Amino acid sequence: MSDAWVVVTHGSVSYQGEYDKMERVTLRIPKQQIEEVERMVETGEYPNRSEAIRAAVRDMINEDNSERRDKKRPWARA
Repeated sequence: MSDAWVVVTHGSVSYQGEYDKMERVTLRIPKQQIEEVERMVETGEYPNRSEAIRAAVRDMINEDNSERRDKKRPWARA
């Protein structure tokens, strides 16, 4: 990994290094799920929707990387 770092202060997040350039992605998310994301933002768990979704993607990638060596993805079909 590069010399990227993340600073979290008072609920805001600042990125440096490889996170300097982010791409905009359009997603279609079920209403119930986005309402849950909104609840997490309202309770202060995340500063905004984008950061909540980025955190979920980071968690998914980290989990996949830790399991990749030993397991196949359950949704992958040959």
